[in-house]
Amino acid sequence: MWDYRGLAALAAIVEEGSFDRAAAALAISQPAVSHRLRALEEWAGELLVIRSQPPQATPRGQRLIAHFRQVQLLESGIEQESQVHTSLPQLAIAVNADSAATWLLDALAPLLEAPACLIDVRIDDQDETLRHLREGRVVGCITSSGDTVAGTTVEALGTMSYLCVAAPSFVRRWFPTGVTEDAIKAAPALVYNRSDRLHERYLEQAGLPPDVPQHFFPSAEGFVSFIKAGYGYGMVPAIQVRQELEQGTLVALTPAAALSVPLYWHQWNIQTQVTRALRTAIVGTAQRLLA
Repeated sequence: MWDYRGLAALAAIVEEGSFDRAAAALAISQPAVSHRLRALEEWAGELLVIRSQPPQATPRGQRLIAHFRQVQLLESGIEQESQVHTSLPQLAIAVNADSAATWLLDALAPLLEAPACLIDVRIDDQDETLRHLREGRVVGCITSSGDTVAGTTVEALGTMSYLCVAAPSFVRRWFPTGVTEDAIKAAPALVYNRSDRLHERYLEQAGLPPDVPQHFFPSAEGFVSFIKAGYGYGMVPAIQVRQELEQGTLVALTPAAALSVPLYWHQWNIQTQVTRALRTAIVGTAQRLLA
């Protein structure tokens, strides 16, 4: 028999990042959280949480959290359909920052206007978001990987096209004779974070050395502002800077050398009214707006 109080404690410890915050989220004492976790680990016959800072779920712990979240989602779907009560289900999704800054809000609008659910958006690199789904932290994710994951469905969303852009003043200072190897070695690039490989892939595609000086700015909107201010050059979605390129406040360094990143939507294979609406909104909007 499943110990759902123990599963709730396990999920809260990992989601909240500490036993104390898990206790506050569950409205119980910290010793009660520890007791429920120990009882669950005795039932499982192994450790489910690595006692680090923050606590990390073991592979078995991750599978149990995924099971618990799926049961919660199914229960909320049954409650909505039977109108048992009016509380809204919360859907956690993992998305890349560029999708969040460009087309995601348009996609989620139909679910938010009523609203049909509460949305918990987790931002990560498009190469990393699938990990959140595998670990059971989210019900769906936007990722650059089309790999299938057990218990989920995957659909192609389209292609996000990236251009390497800079402010005109930056181009005059650092690239007066074009994008050369010497200029690349000297000009400061802007990268989203240390797991972001877009700039490296762009340089490799252009046959240029990947080891370049770099700034880091993990904000999609701040990223563009940083470049417009003339502090660096970097890779941005073409749909995000279409107006700046038309107005000339930004310049594409190599307009013919766009970098295309395919995006996919992965979602738990659980059919409720809200999950169907989420899939329709995400997939339909992306396929309409992306290449």
